[in-house]
Amino acid sequence: MTDPVADTLRAHGVQPSGPRVAIARIVLAAQDHPAADEVLARVRARLPDVSRATVYNTLNLLVEKGLARRLHLAEGRVVFDPCTAPHHHVVDEETGRIDDLPWDRLRVEGVDGLEGLDVVEYQVVVRARRRPPRPS
Repeated sequence: MTDPVADTLRAHGVQPSGPRVAIARIVLAAQDHPAADEVLARVRARLPDVSRATVYNTLNLLVEKGLARRLHLAEGRVVFDPCTAPHHHVVDEETGRIDDLPWDRLRVEGVDGLEGLDVVEYQVVVRARRRPPRPS
C-alpha cells in the first residue's frame, strides 16, 4: 500500500524520507497556517529526534516545489499555507488566528494596470476583530 503524502512528494520531485513525510503530513493537512516552530513541535510529538534544521529545510523545500506557500501576514511571524490556489487571508487581531478567505469574496481592481509593474501575484490581507454572535 502506498502513502499518499509520499506519493505527492515524489510527484513534486522530493525524495520522501521518513522525517520529510511526517513534516509534509502536518503541513499539507494544516488548517491553521503554522509557523516553523509549531511544525517542529508537532513533528517532535511523533519523531522526537527530528532536528530543527530538517524541519526548516523541508519547509523550504515544500515551498520551492510548490506544495506550500510561505506567508508574512503578521509582523515578525512567518507561517506556511498548504493552499496554493489563489485566496486571501483574514488575521484576527486579538488572537492572531489566520483564516483563508475565498478569492471571489473580494474584488480588487486595477492590479493589471499598475504602471511599471509586472504583477506576479497578489492577495488581500484583512485584519479584523471578530464580532460576537448576534442574539437570535
